[in-house]
Amino acid sequence: MENVRLKEAREKKQPWKKWGPYLSERQWGTVREDYSKDGDAWNYFPHDDARSRAYRWGEDGMAGLSDDKQLLCFALALWNGKDPIIKERLFGLTNSEGNHGEDVKEYYFYLDSTPTHAYMKYLYKYPHGAYPYEDIVKTNAARSRHEPEYELLDTGIFNDNRYCDVFVEYAKGAAEDILIRITVENRGPEATLLHLLPTLWFRNTWFDHPGEDIPVLRQLGLDEKAGAVAASHQALGDYVFFAEGVNDLLFTNNETNNERLFHAPNRTPYVKDGINNYFVHGQTHAVNPDKTGTKAAAHYALSVEAGKSKTVRLRLSKATSAKENGAVKAFGDFDKIFAERLKEADAFYASVIPEKLGADGANVMRQALAGMLWSKQFFNYDVRKWLQEHGIDPSTTKDVSHRNAQWPHMNHADIISMPDKWEYPWYAAWDLAFHVVPLMLVDEDFGKGQLELMLRVAYQHPNGQMPAYEWNFGDVNPPVHAWSTIFSFLLDKAKDGKGDIPWLERCFHKLLLNFSWWVNRKDRSGSNLFEGGFLGLDNIGVFDRSAALPTGGYLEQADGTAWMALFSQNMIEIGVQLSRVNPAYIAITEKLIAHFLEISTAMMRPDEDGSMWDETDGFFYDLLVLPDGSSQRLKVRSMVGLLPLCAVTVFNHEIQDKYPEVGDVINQYLARRPELTAFIHDPAKLGEQGRVMASLLNEQNLRRVLTIMLDEKEFLGPHGIRALSKIHEEHPYVFQIGGQEFRVGYLPGESDNAMFGGNSNWRGPVWMPVNVIIVRALLNYYQYYGNTFQIECPTGSGNTMNLYQVAEEISGRLAAIFLRDAQGHRPVYGNNHTFQHDPNWNDYLLFFEYFHGDTGAGIGASHQTGWTGVVARLMHLFASNTMEDALKLSKEEFSMGAKAS
Repeated sequence: MENVRLKEAREKKQPWKKWGPYLSERQWGTVREDYSKDGDAWNYFPHDDARSRAYRWGEDGMAGLSDDKQLLCFALALWNGKDPIIKERLFGLTNSEGNHGEDVKEYYFYLDSTPTHAYMKYLYKYPHGAYPYEDIVKTNAARSRHEPEYELLDTGIFNDNRYCDVFVEYAKGAAEDILIRITVENRGPEATLLHLLPTLWFRNTWFDHPGEDIPVLRQLGLDEKAGAVAASHQALGDYVFFAEGVNDLLFTNNETNNERLFHAPNRTPYVKDGINNYFVHGQTHAVNPDKTGTKAAAHYALSVEAGKSKTVRLRLSKATSAKENGAVKAFGDFDKIFAERLKEADAFYASVIPEKLGADGANVMRQALAGMLWSKQFFNYDVRKWLQEHGIDPSTTKDVSHRNAQWPHMNHADIISMPDKWEYPWYAAWDLAFHVVPLMLVDEDFGKGQLELMLRVAYQHPNGQMPAYEWNFGDVNPPVHAWSTIFSFLLDKAKDGKGDIPWLERCFHKLLLNFSWWVNRKDRSGSNLFEGGFLGLDNIGVFDRSAALPTGGYLEQADGTAWMALFSQNMIEIGVQLSRVNPAYIAITEKLIAHFLEISTAMMRPDEDGSMWDETDGFFYDLLVLPDGSSQRLKVRSMVGLLPLCAVTVFNHEIQDKYPEVGDVINQYLARRPELTAFIHDPAKLGEQGRVMASLLNEQNLRRVLTIMLDEKEFLGPHGIRALSKIHEEHPYVFQIGGQEFRVGYLPGESDNAMFGGNSNWRGPVWMPVNVIIVRALLNYYQYYGNTFQIECPTGSGNTMNLYQVAEEISGRLAAIFLRDAQGHRPVYGNNHTFQHDPNWNDYLLFFEYFHGDTGAGIGASHQTGWTGVVARLMHLFASNTMEDALKLSKEEFSMGAKAS
């Protein structure tokens, strides 16, 4: 049934995706809401203001739901009678408050979601006692970067299980008929009183449009059976919200409380924090006695016995269907619909998750996908308007120093896959490319749509650059969009034998613009050695790679150049696919082949001077080019030097048979540079099944790099490939200049420096996205070399493997981060006793930003399912295939989990 809904949504027969979890967990402290003079988003709009200030660009809430333009919103709100404020949104530390940067300090979990959001489930753990806001802030402020963060569990607020599990579930009776079930389970030893306040409100769009009709929420009725609220919006239409057995309906307006924040008159006596003030401060005049406004809450005073639960039922429906049901009948089919949607969700995931994974693996994979689907967000940002409101006219100003001043063309109001709904409630282009990889398992239309979205006129810069992230759209992310695009196309093609050629063609043309931007902007000397700045790898280098170097000069980056080699290969792959239906694409494909060969030549120069490849070490390093033109390698063994390994792509020989001129381009180039194949792989040499391979590394050099990567004393950790070699633990890399010392040491956990905010560390932990790129590369090598290529894994163990087995070994170590081990522990939770042993905690998964290089414990953003959710694709891949499949099947069939006959 879920597949039917997906089909109906694709064909625009039913708007099944119109309503979804598009409400952020945090809008305060974002760039969009920052109207400060100094660009300090966190301090300009702190959490303490959020309950009182109407947002300009979006909304936030807990376990929230909205329409796809975020005009009408619904979310959970709670009050235990002790908190200093109603719990309407999640709390966390700002970047300056946390000893490792910003961090959410709540416990919540995305437990389930189908791709149309016909069924969803969320869990929030709410303490009985007053939330320790002050303690959290003060204690973390007193800790150094060398100490662990002070977490909510550390405060003792959950001692003796004095908390409630609040489960929020959604089920759709129809595309615009949403059933909501909230279950409160008291885990504590005594009864507790909980004020449950499911809240409905309109996003304040009328502030920017004086004279616009203001939408209205008004009470339709209230009796012992149910309360009903009518919601009328000029653009959205009419809806009715039913609340079964509600104590009261409370109304105010989604308007800023100017009196509290700015000591200025309010536009209305009923403001955004009116319901908060009604409960917490006893201000009965803070809510509208006329029972109308733009924000309303259904009040349930729930007394829940120890170990017991209570359930509340609500329904939000398009007015036509609501009138048919009426308040009395709104809950007649409620439980039946919920049971059907949950059964359909189980059936859908049974078709997606391989049985081989077992119950625990299925739980991990399903929650990984659920977190990604819950992280689809409405993103609203008109940069030109925002700049004008900061006193900058983009059409006349020459000052482009203001944040995003060079991106005034951007005007977004779209549903976008976010890395995280709290810590990263904004999109990041290279994160999104990884999001699509697992999302294609459940929703191909959304996945492909996301890739094309980033290439649209309102996103891609006129010069061809793709936007990086909200804090600085002009920063540079790794160019992985083409990799994700061809991957998505091949998956699609494996299903129907054709693939979506028009979509691929549209993407290809825009990706060519991006490719040209890289070639013209990030190759300073025209030598095919690329820069790019931090390239997503934050503090991995000796210096801040996005800032001026203390030495002067510039860096030629091994990772930036490797990404461009892979970009070339992926564009060749796309060109090959398009050439099959249109020979006009042969010429541009030949041009891209030449680019790849030129980049390969630059990276693997036979002469030692100016080469990123160190022949003695058998490894790649960044190249520091000094002002006098001399250069030296910065010999840090890091992910920077492993990424060139990933610049590999395998091709079937059929395109060369059909268009011999393609092979002529390669042969002519190599004829002019015969020495090149002593370093890079010979692209004309046939491998397994007659395949050819484009690779920076020939077999000999591949072995050398792999020997280092698979050494447990270097990169191979118990839970994946580390970002920095463990060899730097005892032998840090030190660079001295002008009396200054710059040092890179192995840090398997949090960062010990403030570079890029200090909460993102690439000096030792395991990062899922680059591990996935490595696994993808190993499988490509295996499809070319087959079983003839054997290597020790781990290095020095005496145990030899082929490259499929190596890829499977790394994937198994990554998946093991989340799976129960022999003792029943999940490495992701480290030494956290509650998460490891409490049955009400230990099956709920958090998908952290990165993982401790030695233990696998989760670090960084706790809900960055975004790219960490890609583990679901790895689990699916190796549970659905064998080595035989990898050799016999095409790349697209293998990735789909098809079986070899």
